[in-house]
Amino acid sequence: MPTSATRFLTPQRLLMASVVVALITITLKTLAWYVTDSVGLLSDAMESLVNLASAIFGLVMVTIAARPADDDHPYGHHKAEYFSSGFEGILIIVAALGIVWTAVHRLLDPQPIEQVGWGLALSVASSALNGLLAWVMFRAAKEHRSIALEADAKHLTTDVWTSAGVVIGIALVHYTGWLWLDPVVAIGVALNILKEGFHLIWRSSQGLMDEALEPEVMATIQQTLDGFASQRGEVAIIRFDHVSTRKAGQRRFVDLHMHMPASWTLGRAAAVRVSVEQALMSAVPGLRASIQLLPSDVEAHFFDEADLK
Repeated sequence: MPTSATRFLTPQRLLMASVVVALITITLKTLAWYVTDSVGLLSDAMESLVNLASAIFGLVMVTIAARPADDDHPYGHHKAEYFSSGFEGILIIVAALGIVWTAVHRLLDPQPIEQVGWGLALSVASSALNGLLAWVMFRAAKEHRSIALEADAKHLTTDVWTSAGVVIGIALVHYTGWLWLDPVVAIGVALNILKEGFHLIWRSSQGLMDEALEPEVMATIQQTLDGFASQRGEVAIIRFDHVSTRKAGQRRFVDLHMHMPASWTLGRAAAVRVSVEQALMSAVPGLRASIQLLPSDVEAHFFDEADLK
């Protein structure tokens, strides 16, 4: 059950907080780059710009996803969150390519790093803000089943690790005098966030293609159905088949067939169906169950190629 804190920390509010934190970290990291002239810190600041754009777009998509169903969208607007995740992945990839471009130029023309202490202090402060927000967002994303929050939290976590790598790299440059290490660290940062960008795009594409529910959720659904299935000897009285699931943003859906004796009255069959639907929706938060009633001796067939002609 959602806690009072979870109900207060809605996806919209957390993404608003992400916008504010992104503005703060952009300021801190830009100052860090300005005082040090480190391309590693510049790459870190560029990723924060991506954080800002992603948070704004995510806020818009989460707001759209929360709209109720209407005549044009009878199944709701839940899939809008997947656009947020995919957009964030694309921005991450663009930022990574920009970082590589800048780092390669600096690698060919190394420059000394100035005022390392101030630069590292500003970078660490911004990372602390990102880390705290990411922790809160991960917890809320799990409760709200929000891919937009999860994507933003993962990006913030990547940002924290990015900053940690940059800090270590700059410290090594300062103590060793190896100027080439600064752009090499920046390239390493770019490759790391490039991987995260492709992962977010993949997650988004799977959601848009009606990916099935997670194995643990499927197991809960099956366990619930097993509690209603019954048979007399070798003859099944109530049985279920053609169970299919999908997810759309925060919503989960399951469609299935429930077979029962043809001699049952419609009222009796409908009462059992309502009980099964309620049990499924109680067992799996956010689930919408749709059950088709069929007599025991009737089988439905799907995916017949002839239907496409």
